[in-house]
Amino acid sequence: MNIFDQYIDKIKKILLDLSKNGKLILPEKLDGITAEIPPSKFNSDISTNVAMVLSKVNKKSPLDLAETLTKVLKQNDKFISDIRVVKPGFINIKFKSIFWTNFVQEIIENSKTFGINLKEKKKKYLVEFVSANPTGPLHVGHCRGAILGDVISNVLLFNKHEVTKEYYVNDYGNQIINFTKSVYFRIREIIFNEQFPSDNKDLYPGDYLKDFAQNIINSNKKIDFKDFDKISNELATLSIGEALKLIKKNLNSLGIIHDSFVSEKKLVTNQEIEKVISFLQKNNFVYKGKIKAPEGEDTDKWIEREQLLFKSTDFGDDKDRALQKTDGAWTYFASDVAYHKNKLDRKFDHLINILGSDHAGYIKRISSSVEALSNSKEILICKVSQLVKLIKDKKPFKMSKRKGDYITVDDLINEVGKDATRFIMLNRSSDVELDFDFDNVIEKSKDNPLYYVQYSYARIASVFRHLEMDLKNDVKINEYNFQYSEDEINILKKISEWPKCIDTATNKLEPHRIPFYLYDLASLFHSYWNLGKDNPKKRFINEQKKISNDKLIFLKVISNVIKSGMDIVGVSVPEKM
Repeated sequence: MNIFDQYIDKIKKILLDLSKNGKLILPEKLDGITAEIPPSKFNSDISTNVAMVLSKVNKKSPLDLAETLTKVLKQNDKFISDIRVVKPGFINIKFKSIFWTNFVQEIIENSKTFGINLKEKKKKYLVEFVSANPTGPLHVGHCRGAILGDVISNVLLFNKHEVTKEYYVNDYGNQIINFTKSVYFRIREIIFNEQFPSDNKDLYPGDYLKDFAQNIINSNKKIDFKDFDKISNELATLSIGEALKLIKKNLNSLGIIHDSFVSEKKLVTNQEIEKVISFLQKNNFVYKGKIKAPEGEDTDKWIEREQLLFKSTDFGDDKDRALQKTDGAWTYFASDVAYHKNKLDRKFDHLINILGSDHAGYIKRISSSVEALSNSKEILICKVSQLVKLIKDKKPFKMSKRKGDYITVDDLINEVGKDATRFIMLNRSSDVELDFDFDNVIEKSKDNPLYYVQYSYARIASVFRHLEMDLKNDVKINEYNFQYSEDEINILKKISEWPKCIDTATNKLEPHRIPFYLYDLASLFHSYWNLGKDNPKKRFINEQKKISNDKLIFLKVISNVIKSGMDIVGVSVPEKM
């Protein structure tokens, strides 16, 4: 039940009737009409800009038109108790308390679907995220993007879209050769007591490779590790397998499970790069040419060589992009184009890529290739996950580790837990840097948003526990004649914004709006709960150790929304704290 959409529909119906009777001129579209909850100082429940939208076409001032419309609205809505015009032309409406009684009844009776937009067309999404090179454990730099991709997927799933969560495995190229050699030298370190060549900057130095090496030795007794060249292909497969096991373990500790893993090496061996190049050639999107020196490069040292280039500038990129190196090998970009052709062939309505801040400059070229392949600008959506700064004692924080020169996901989770990691990583828009403050994360106060939201649910659970009722079960009341107070209606107004929050998070792919919303709801609830400290009449459990049906339903509605939101974020709601 989205009261804002319902009210816009009601307003549009009234406008159409006025137009038919020649009392109002309507533009071709009424898309600009909105309904919002106004600031608290106006003491109203809903506000609409309809008069400002229609003033120009009707050649009337917004204030004059608003005065006319308020009379019609009051006549056509039995739930309005007061209606006022506010400069520059907003119409502010106050409902009778029965409106909120009906609202509560409807969302209790439709608790499983409250927040879901049942009217919109459902689509098929592919969300690709993390896709870190399979050469070691995930680090904090991957963590925020992983959570962003997972919760975007969860929001879409909550809103009944079809979603595939995918990980693209970059298991082809020089980095895999160097990674395999690194594992090989760790194996020889174990078997032949040879020193690892730590002075070789191409190798991966992390101690985690010792675990990979030992696992491979234990599981492959028949392999002779004396000659790298003879076993390099088999060892590469085994090494990547070990890395992916660790990455999946890291992801699982974050509560993330991908639906599919797509191998770059498989795309190469299936000649999908050659196929996509052929497609681009047939459509005149590639040519042989030379690339000018990149900005900042020494032009005297830059050698222009003829390469196979994609016409990325035809789609708004600043320069055309190389598909093939001078030695004939395919570029990483060529592999990525083939991968996106593979995605398109699977017939998704939208492709969503979650990229790290270091890949922001890559967006235009891959978007250009997808537009060329699909003849559409709308299919690919790229979201960038900005950097995370870890802070403890008000200064940058570095944890001790044995994984290499970075802080791993497991390090972070061991320090603060999965719930805090997910909630706080999502507690700011992904396009700005995030300060992850360890001191705030463990604090039991309003300054810790996770604790504050979880504590609101635990408080509600304590009431149900006192009544020997299970908060997870539905509450059924046959007669709805409740009269909610202004304090309670303020919370119900926030509850009414839940479907709008889901719609915005879905359409804009901005899941940070959900923890923001939950924190606001929790703040309102805690303020209301605290009224009972001074006023016994405001307490949920009365002096007879009972609770009225209206307050029972009220608590159940709040808990349902908190539980729905926390499920989307992927965070627990403990019943005791």
